[in-house]
Amino acid sequence: MKLHERIDGRLRSFIEAQPMFFVATAPNGPGGHVNVSPKGMGGTFVVLGEHRVAYLDYHGSGAETIAHLSENGRITVMFCAFEGPPNIVRLHGQGRAVPVTSPEYADLSRAFPAPPDTHGVRSVIDIEVDRISDSCGYSVPLMSYEGDRDLLIRSHERRSDEDLAEYRRVKNSVSIDGRPIFSEAQPGTS
Repeated sequence: MKLHERIDGRLRSFIEAQPMFFVATAPNGPGGHVNVSPKGMGGTFVVLGEHRVAYLDYHGSGAETIAHLSENGRITVMFCAFEGPPNIVRLHGQGRAVPVTSPEYADLSRAFPAPPDTHGVRSVIDIEVDRISDSCGYSVPLMSYEGDRDLLIRSHERRSDEDLAEYRRVKNSVSIDGRPIFSEAQPGTS
């Protein structure tokens, strides 16, 4: 394992070239479930600086990441090389969800290249990275990337902004451990 002082050069190029990444978060204390989520789709992850990254968080079946970040902010993002030389990069840091209803969302979302479609995004996950490491990845399998799936985008195209707000209220109001996701005090409940 090697520690890096910043995200730049070859490390940044590797991160930006990966079509998929994994996000891990956990609640406070000994109880609750650790969450690991696969993420992808071109244009949905950006390096904002040497110690800052962000990704577009689309509506989905759960919102564990948002619940955990509101509780303690801890997050790890992992990239694996499934093609080419083996490599695993982990970005550890403190994250926060910036809901689509927040005034800050518009400015932050402009940092992304043209993603497939931002309709259906519920927040931007903004991460201050405090530990950057890579490791060999010798056991990660070689796999071929065929392309992004469009099912998530197509499913959100059928929903209005009001439908998505209702989806957040009904299906993304609490985590699997009963923790609040979009609280009354936090934008995103409307």
